[in-house]
Amino acid sequence: MMRCGLLGGAVLLGSMAGGAVLAQKPEPLPVEELSQVEALPADYPKSWVLVHDFHFNAIVDGRIAIVDTADPQAPLKGLVRAAQFANMLYAPEKREIYTSETFYSRITRGERTDAITIWDTATLQPKGEIVLPGGKRQQSVTYTGTFQFTNDHKWALVANFTPAQSVTVVDLEGRKVLGEIDLPGCTHIYPTGSRGFSSLCADGSMISLVLAADGTVASSKVIENAHDIDTQPLFGMPAMVGKTAWFVSYTGQLRGYDLSGGTARPLPGAAHVGTAEGGAPEWRPGGWQVIASDAAGLLYVLMSPNGREGSHKDGGTEVWVVDPVANRQVRRIDIGGLASSIAVTREASPALIVARPDGQIDVFSAADGSLIRKLGATAAYNPTVLTVVP
Repeated sequence: MMRCGLLGGAVLLGSMAGGAVLAQKPEPLPVEELSQVEALPADYPKSWVLVHDFHFNAIVDGRIAIVDTADPQAPLKGLVRAAQFANMLYAPEKREIYTSETFYSRITRGERTDAITIWDTATLQPKGEIVLPGGKRQQSVTYTGTFQFTNDHKWALVANFTPAQSVTVVDLEGRKVLGEIDLPGCTHIYPTGSRGFSSLCADGSMISLVLAADGTVASSKVIENAHDIDTQPLFGMPAMVGKTAWFVSYTGQLRGYDLSGGTARPLPGAAHVGTAEGGAPEWRPGGWQVIASDAAGLLYVLMSPNGREGSHKDGGTEVWVVDPVANRQVRRIDIGGLASSIAVTREASPALIVARPDGQIDVFSAADGSLIRKLGATAAYNPTVLTVVP
């Protein structure tokens, strides 16, 4: 009994002592200085690629991976957060990255905020933001045509969908919204001329708009029968050769549009990626970012042998290189498995960058198609859009 009493007393004393300790005001901990903080070069080398990881398993936690495709040991150089259904633009001359993104006050619900976040390319820290009004920014899987520059990278154009379609004009230098342009029945933004854009429309036409200095529409023109939406629907993300946008259709037709003037000009005729034996049933383009270009003007198209109605997003196993001016196939590159997106760097010896559905990124020679290196997942769960350093 006495032993129990002593034990009980010990517990009580311990509790009292603990209470006394808790009653004391804790001393603040000293600020811990990080032993090493590094910055990236503000001007990215041409071997670097910005990989938009949509992150399907956690869409609110998208990111932009900055990847050195020439570094086999440590290709991942940094990450920029790109929140829910984000889009990305890279302005090397300003040493800035822009993400248009959406936030909710309770992460997945609550008050909605759409914004453009401005990131420093060296520190990867945010240096400002521009709040977009109306809660109407288009939330979709990443397309390049939903967030674009115009006016020499001074302005950004943001696609909206409510489901009414419109475009918000944003002054990036002034950090302010200039206005909104209704765009019924037309979608995607393709910078046109010095200060304007074009869009593809559901009736097969194309519309080009020239913007005034205040961001309003100065003039517009509709180009009838600009694309065959019924028999040759186009993938929405083109490859740029100078000011010419090259699109590829679901069946492999190539269509070029000169965007150098105030009004888009469809190039006469149509080229074709080509055909080959071994298709089951036939070779067709397939994937997400399916067409890319190199500095010489050649086009690279991701192709699947299992082409059929509805296969346009299945991915591809070969990349076919085409000269669109001569309308001839230059070579075929076997990429050793399924891929969803491709890009070509602007290095002296350009590399073909291949992103696979499992997040793996491989690097091939664009000249002869040989495998240069495998970079692994490189912090990308779902690489969708690849942006090369110009």
